[in-house]
Amino acid sequence: MVFGFGRKTTMPDREDALPGRDQRPFSVAPAHVVLGTPFEGPWPDGSAVMYVAMGCFWGVERIFWRLPGVVNTAAGYMGGYTPNPTYEETCTGLTGHAETVRVVYDPAQTSPELLLKAFWENHDPTTANRQGNDVGTAYRSAIYWTTPGQEEAARATRDAFQRVLHEHGHGDITTEIRSADDAGPFYLAEDYHQGYLHKNPGGYCNHGPNGMTCPVGLVRQDELPAQQDIAPPVP
Repeated sequence: MVFGFGRKTTMPDREDALPGRDQRPFSVAPAHVVLGTPFEGPWPDGSAVMYVAMGCFWGVERIFWRLPGVVNTAAGYMGGYTPNPTYEETCTGLTGHAETVRVVYDPAQTSPELLLKAFWENHDPTTANRQGNDVGTAYRSAIYWTTPGQEEAARATRDAFQRVLHEHGHGDITTEIRSADDAGPFYLAEDYHQGYLHKNPGGYCNHGPNGMTCPVGLVRQDELPAQQDIAPPVP
């Protein structure tokens, strides 16, 4: 996934983005290779959807399909302008999209807080437009929420994890947090990206524990420190 190295690190304007196309230019298998559930539904009644971006979507998808309560995951492109982009187009940075994973989950078995705990603990949210050797806007950190509860959880867990980062001498979180409606459509990535690390067990992955714990489940959201109370970085 080092194809993105050295690519654009600033978002294009809408008028400068690649034009894209009216339809997806490739086919995708109907169901997830690991979970067996359909990419486009129907999913069980009550299922919820959240979108996360944290660098190369190969490793991100594997993190989430392994979590209890997750119904379906899909690799794709979101947060940009170009309709129905390809992987090669997205890597140029000229579509505005981030490599994103759609996470469908059962709220009776898990919660946005637990999903976001995995999000914060498995990448570096302080490096804008970069994860390891993958550089460019396509590799930015982002949470695109679909419910008020997800938005609350995203902001509360961000603030809690920011305190942890500062306590360990790290910088400020750069993660983009906005509604999925504002971020725009989610476009499925090419079929070979779906379940990539199941199909290619030795494939490239730069994700893993960052050594810090997001204190989800240790305190209630209304007990988390306000952003203005977070201590500054240790000199």
